[in-house]
Amino acid sequence: MEGKRKKSVQQLMRSLHRDIGYLMIGMTLIYAISGIVLVYRDTEFLKSEKTVTRQLEPNLAPEQIGMMLHLRFFKVEKTEGDLVYFGNGTYNKATGETIYQSVSLPEFLNKINGLHKASSQSKTHWFTTVFGLLMLFLALSSLWMFKARSKHFKRGMVFSVLGLALAVVMLIL
Repeated sequence: MEGKRKKSVQQLMRSLHRDIGYLMIGMTLIYAISGIVLVYRDTEFLKSEKTVTRQLEPNLAPEQIGMMLHLRFFKVEKTEGDLVYFGNGTYNKATGETIYQSVSLPEFLNKINGLHKASSQSKTHWFTTVFGLLMLFLALSSLWMFKARSKHFKRGMVFSVLGLALAVVMLIL
């Protein structure tokens, strides 16, 4: 009976890099789309407007209205009788009825942006942590794709240094 040949570190890393790379394709696509959408979060790109009606408590102070609606940069423009006018909406002090216009991304894009902005308290924090660790593994395991003395390895090292330099430049700017 022939024994199995022991795999070299290079062969093991190539196999793991390949398999994990295939696993990461879907996750990377989601993060790439999310990242592009987040770059334009301060614009109306892909957003649609909708009318929101909420029932709040009557007689709230202006700062309470903004907190209850989770509206950043909330500012009361004027008050006429029981109606408080703000940004794109109104609040009725007597009834608590609040009507305003809101712009938001489609639900699918909101969900994938949530992955990109996950915190340690989020349900998805393990997913995002594993994703980051696997991306780190893919970056480092690429160093074992070619033998250290080959021209492919040397070319890879040039591109690695170039990528690191570009990242440093981006941080400085």
